[in-house]
Amino acid sequence: MGQPNFDELKQIIEINSWTRNKEGVDKNGELFASWMEAIGYTLTRYRREEIGDHLHFTVPSTEGKRLLLLGHLDTVFPPGTFEGFREDKAWIYGPGVCDMKGGNYVALQALRNIREKFGTLRNIDLLLVSDEETGSDDSKHLSSELAGAYDYCMVFEAAGSNDEVVIGRKGVGTFFVDIEGIAAHAGNHYRDGADANLEAAEKLGRLVALTDLDKETTVNVGKIEGGIGANTISPHARLTLELRYTTTEERDRVLAGINRIVMESTVTGTTATLSGGIQRDVMQPSPGQQRFIEQINTLCHTALPTEKRGGVSDANIISSQGVPTIDGWGPFGDGDHTVRERASKKSFRDRIALVTEIFDHFVQGEFQ
Repeated sequence: MGQPNFDELKQIIEINSWTRNKEGVDKNGELFASWMEAIGYTLTRYRREEIGDHLHFTVPSTEGKRLLLLGHLDTVFPPGTFEGFREDKAWIYGPGVCDMKGGNYVALQALRNIREKFGTLRNIDLLLVSDEETGSDDSKHLSSELAGAYDYCMVFEAAGSNDEVVIGRKGVGTFFVDIEGIAAHAGNHYRDGADANLEAAEKLGRLVALTDLDKETTVNVGKIEGGIGANTISPHARLTLELRYTTTEERDRVLAGINRIVMESTVTGTTATLSGGIQRDVMQPSPGQQRFIEQINTLCHTALPTEKRGGVSDANIISSQGVPTIDGWGPFGDGDHTVRERASKKSFRDRIALVTEIFDHFVQGEFQ
């Protein structure tokens, strides 16, 4: 069985692929495409003008279940902020080594192992998107559309510290409440004004009160803007808030609450409008996901450790389409989104071995 070639990994780590660096993201994608095409994959390219192209790699489908592998090409580091590749005996350091160029490489090497064993691949496709780190605002529509063709999905974000896979992720939404008041001179015409800032303060308290920590639901008003100056009744204000939740029931409760708070004005003469929405819906454990885990445990003679995470990934998107999804198939690493990002060499080897075994059973039609 082929082991990771860290010189290959170095090639993609050294390409700056900040989400807004289209040239770099596409260069990363081109190199990955050359490796995928070498093992028999056909590329469908979804061209984009301002962000990197999304890449969908497919092989012929035959009778049996279909598996989607999911990763992203972009990282969070602008040019000149964190670049380069470094390694020691136990670790590899560099931008994207665990989030998630390293995970993409695990998928690639496992596919290479299956191609070497069977001479062909079937029923396992790979989607690499280019804007995950900025919320997948473009790619989530493509991911949702493609999801319906698959029976299972494996996402290659980093593993947990004990090689856990991820079975649940909070949903997340970002919203903007724009409040319109009436400007007036604060000294001469105070009664004529309608204070948008005061209305914003009233709404802020009510919005945060929708939080339910026992259910892991949070509403955070992270930014407040408004007013002109101390001598003017504020004619406008804006609240920027984020919702995170672990169940669709909590999502619906809080969305109804947000809408109610926006519609109801406490300060006479003010009005408010709501914009924004859910970016990635919740990834909830499901019976289908549990069956997927049970099949892996049985066929591979293992016992997958599992965990839930508060952060989101593109696993949320596929899972919300009803596809049994497991995340965290990349190598274990830490320091992601910082200049200390690293990934464990041992974890690369262990993950490639396990994912290869899963793919082996999959192409033989043993998953039901």
